[in-house]
Amino acid sequence: MKLSARVSWGVVLLSAFLLASCDSFTSGGDKGGTGGKAEKSDKKSGDKKADADKKGKGGPAIPVTVATVSEQTLPLKIQAIGNVEVQTSVAIKSRLDGQIVKVGFADGQDVARGQVLFEIDARPLQAQLEQARATLARDKAQLDRARQQEERYKDLLQKGFVSQDAYAQFRTNVDTAAATVKASESAVENMRVQTEYAVIRSPIDGRAGKILISLGNVVKANDTPSLAVINQLTPIYVSFAVPEQYLGVIRKYMASGKLAVEALPPNAGEGTVTGASAGAGGVSSGAGSSGKLAFVDNTVDAATGTVRLRAVFANKDKSLWPGQFVTASVTLNEQQNALVVPSQAVQTGPKGQYVYVVKDGVALMREITVERADGPLTVVAKGLAGGEQVVASGQSRLVPGMKVSVRAEANKS
Repeated sequence: MKLSARVSWGVVLLSAFLLASCDSFTSGGDKGGTGGKAEKSDKKSGDKKADADKKGKGGPAIPVTVATVSEQTLPLKIQAIGNVEVQTSVAIKSRLDGQIVKVGFADGQDVARGQVLFEIDARPLQAQLEQARATLARDKAQLDRARQQEERYKDLLQKGFVSQDAYAQFRTNVDTAAATVKASESAVENMRVQTEYAVIRSPIDGRAGKILISLGNVVKANDTPSLAVINQLTPIYVSFAVPEQYLGVIRKYMASGKLAVEALPPNAGEGTVTGASAGAGGVSSGAGSSGKLAFVDNTVDAATGTVRLRAVFANKDKSLWPGQFVTASVTLNEQQNALVVPSQAVQTGPKGQYVYVVKDGVALMREITVERADGPLTVVAKGLAGGEQVVASGQSRLVPGMKVSVRAEANKS
């Protein structure tokens, strides 16, 4: 019995020892596994960083387009959206009552000053003119008869055969007949003018709009509906508004002479579209028109804080059309030796604007200070020097220090 009990206790103690050993081994294994995972994670991070460095500095070069920083003379401009306005617009109306018997132009036709536009039936006026002329002839005959009598009685007065009062009566008859002749002459002239009104001529050189009252219709003198509208296209105005803070500088440069203004229609320079595309919408072609600033309004609009300007353009090619919206650019001055880069080369980051400068085949990020943008060009105030090369396209694939290969220069044709 004693031996059996001893064996049982030995088995229990051995089992407890084995269980404790297993727990210790499991705990140590877990700690070793965690440490192993951390070591593997650190190793992967280091490998990625090394790969990135290798890719940036030792990897293949990224193809980019570069541009050379150059010194240029650029105009200092103020831009605004403007509206083309006619210098003169005439609504054609009849001065007579009558029927339109002739139309001397077509819709949208260019007309010259003095050109016949409409003719009104002038037969009633012609009859009245002939009647006035007959009345004038009768009155002239009566005047001649009165003068003859006045001469006869003047001789009798000198010989003492008639009294002074009798002679005065004949003298009065002459004056009365002369006044009647003048009245008849005025009536003839009035009817002649009225007859001329039957032929309506263009008062200006310009382009006619749509014929609003066509052949055969009866019109009334100075009726509200006009027969047509003539717009003068050469020269023509462009009106636009600029913020009031520019008023001082505009007046300053205007004191030295008239300022140049360029008007650029929408989509200018894109070429001419023909066929179905043009019918669907079309685009404008050609460059902008050049003119001079002719007018600065005497009041600033308190509601918008802008001042109204107006420029005059010769418009010989008629590229500017009444009612058209244009981009008006007022050239104030010429900026000499301005450091210029393509606007597409300038990038914006958390710290501001920057460019990639290419040096020894490596792209280096350079922070810059932009003075102003002028369309496709940007004037740089600080951060670049003339002759340096900057990346004009392909920046999205670059990081500082990355090798690049130059495909072409953007500012070389």
